[in-house]
Amino acid sequence: MKRDNVLSLLGIARKAGKVASGEFQTEQAVKSGRARLVLLSTEASDNTKKKFLNMCDFYKVPAYSYGKKEELGAAIGCEYRACAAVLDQGLALSIEEKLKSCWNGGCKSGENSGT
Repeated sequence: MKRDNVLSLLGIARKAGKVASGEFQTEQAVKSGRARLVLLSTEASDNTKKKFLNMCDFYKVPAYSYGKKEELGAAIGCEYRACAAVLDQGLALSIEEKLKSCWNGGCKSGENSGT
């Protein structure tokens, strides 16, 4: 499993119009019940990570820390992004599956973490 797989799926979600990106849109998607998965950049500030991990825990939305800001941004056609929400259940499950396989030895240690 390579990082490209997760970011490719995120790009597909964006093309389908199923991504909310940036802190404001991601927060609105989580609180409105539209978010199915949240990705946080590993470079996001500690306050941003805490805010979104607590929010996602409360609203029962899976959240993962993955990739650099530039990588997340490039995947969704932006310069950089600290966070993004996937709004489609099928794509969210596919991304989560890739992330979990990464944890089971497919990625170098320390590349990502989740809740």
